Amino acid sequence: QVQLVESGGGLVQPGGYLSLSCAASGMILSINSMGWYRQAPGKQREVVAQITSGGSTNYADSVKGRFTISRDNAKNTVYLQMNNLKHEDTAVYYCNVAGFRYGYTLFSSWGQGTQVTVSS
Repeated sequence: QVQLVESGGGLVQPGGYLSLSCAASGMILSINSMGWYRQAPGKQREVVAQITSGGSTNYADSVKGRFTISRDNAKNTVYLQMNNLKHEDTAVYYCNVAGFRYGYTLFSSWGQGTQVTVSS
């Protein structure tokens, strides 16, 4: 079993910033990809940013230049720095971590979600 614990989020004014973190724990042999997704009311969950074990990153067009994803492999933790936040960034943000457990079984786990609200 692999557990993810998210932290961060909250209420911020447009143009402000927030940081999210997501720590993975459990019987983890290795982590391949880590990512952040979000789901706004009435909309489908969408990818925000992803980072591979080698550090390659991928961002949704809507957040390029404003959000930065990073990871600390020693801590099995992924971060999302969100700058210049806009109203349309309001959503529940979920982290996802995928890799191998001991025994070489694949896993893909989701965090519990954290609310980000951008409002004046």
